[in-house]
Amino acid sequence: KQQHPFHMVDHSPWPLLTAFAAFSLVFGLVFYMHKYEGGFFALMLSLGSLLLCMALWWRDVIREATFNGDHTVKVQKHLALGMLLFITSEVMFFVAFFWAFFHMSLAPSIEVGGVWPPKGIEVLNAWEVPLLNTIILLSSGATTTWAHAAILANKKQQGIIA
Repeated sequence: KQQHPFHMVDHSPWPLLTAFAAFSLVFGLVFYMHKYEGGFFALMLSLGSLLLCMALWWRDVIREATFNGDHTVKVQKHLALGMLLFITSEVMFFVAFFWAFFHMSLAPSIEVGGVWPPKGIEVLNAWEVPLLNTIILLSSGATTTWAHAAILANKKQQGIIA
């Protein structure tokens, strides 16, 4: 019996197999996009392998958490903290991306010709596709929030509608 509240993970083939499947997916995409014979088959085979590895890996994680009882309260707190750190890193990535965009648009450098947008770049009309994408993004967030609130209030019918 272990003397600590942490979960010592068993050896698993899924990280290596998932990495190999993701690597194969890149080749499948390249072969398909360059119209190689069998490119679509390679793409579908690697995509299927990736989805299978994901399903089997999550099956093992769920089994460890539920049936084996390996996810103690301390482990669950650390899983939540890990997700919080992941989301924080994603936020930092997008801050850096938009910072670079705004920096280049407000003070274009000599590498882009000193003008923004750079010469040769066709600008999209903000009232067409970008507006539609914004509406889709905001409405999906609104329906997700609606469904979450319905679940918390134990209103099953509202959750189904949302």
